[in-house]
Amino acid sequence: MVDVITKIIINCPITKVSEYATNPDHAPEWYVNIQSVEWKTPKPLTLGSQIAFKAKFLGRELAYVYEIVEFIPEKKFVMKTVNGPFPMETIYTWQAIDETHTRMTLQNKGNPKGFNKIVSLFMTFMMRRANMKDLIKIKTILEQ
Repeated sequence: MVDVITKIIINCPITKVSEYATNPDHAPEWYVNIQSVEWKTPKPLTLGSQIAFKAKFLGRELAYVYEIVEFIPEKKFVMKTVNGPFPMETIYTWQAIDETHTRMTLQNKGNPKGFNKIVSLFMTFMMRRANMKDLIKIKTILEQ
């Protein structure tokens, strides 16, 4: 089981942070490994929306479809894979520190089937590193 949690403080109001982060069209801008996004269901984003992502991770091309399974604006956003290389859940949460500062948490958890324990530990390390880069990038974009 892989369970990676990363956090960052973004110097922006919670509304701005959560609206930007939950828009799948922005994903290639702030996710280092995501190359493209394709809506599989009509916009706007709602529970049950499905979005296809193409990414590159650990030198491999990955294609997977996420479904939105929980969405509480300015609080929590949860996506689960409906297909792809391994079952994964991505969770965003936000907490207002004050009117102009937001704590964003990015969590990825799943069970990479077919990998041994050593590879899973390496994958956890690499995911944590990539997630931190992603959070630094979204912080940079939103604070401009």
